[in-house]
Parts: sequence; structure tokens; C-alpha cells
Amino acid sequence: MATESEAVRSAPAGMVPAELKHEPKSKGITTPRKKKPKELAVITECCTGCAGSPACVEYCPVEDCMFWVPDEDHPPFGRIQVDPILCIGCKKCTSKGPDGAFLDGCPWDAIVMVDIAEVEKVVGAMTF
Repeated sequence: MATESEAVRSAPAGMVPAELKHEPKSKGITTPRKKKPKELAVITECCTGCAGSPACVEYCPVEDCMFWVPDEDHPPFGRIQVDPILCIGCKKCTSKGPDGAFLDGCPWDAIVMVDIAEVEKVVGAMTF
């Protein structure tokens, strides 16, 4: 069985370099995803970053998949971004109840699930 440090080293690096991923970041599993998801979470322009305490990040089960990106022109504001290589498409960041009632995830409805083919048109083909 792999140690925790070996699991972290073997985790996929993601598409976004680690130095661009600021806190708060999602915490959780570090193992590579086993298959390509059908859809991925994409953050829209509606993201406000929830004043530095984003609700969505807490629900993401994948290490460093969701992270803070500071607004260089308007500090201390920023927004959340999703690393498409790390997203498993679980929809926990967008959890909504019946009739659109807010349960967990984004209170601003700034996260949409987008078909993997549409994401690949923008970021290139993903092997997993």
C-alpha cells in the first residue's frame, strides 16, 4: 500500500500550475481519476468568490481541483476556478434540491456542468 507522500507525488499535476492556485483550495482525494467524466464543472462570470469564503470549495472532494484566483486589477477580490484535469464531474459543488432550492455548493449559481466535448474544444483533448 502506498504511503500518503507517495500518493501525493503520484497525483496528477492538473492543467493549472500549483503556484497559480491560491487558498482557499479544495481538499480531498489525491489519486488520479480512473475515467474521463461525461461533464465537468465550469465557473461562470457570475462567480463572486463569496468574499474569500467560497461555499463550493468546501464540497469539492478532490485536492486542489477548485482554487482561488485573485483579481489582479481589483484586490482583494477574486473568484474560484476549476482545474479541468482534476475535476471528476461529481456535481457536489453545484448541489441543488427540488425546484432549484439551495442545499450545498454555489449560492450564486455560478457553476455549470459542461459536456466534456465542449470543454475539450477549449482546453484540448484529455486522455482521462
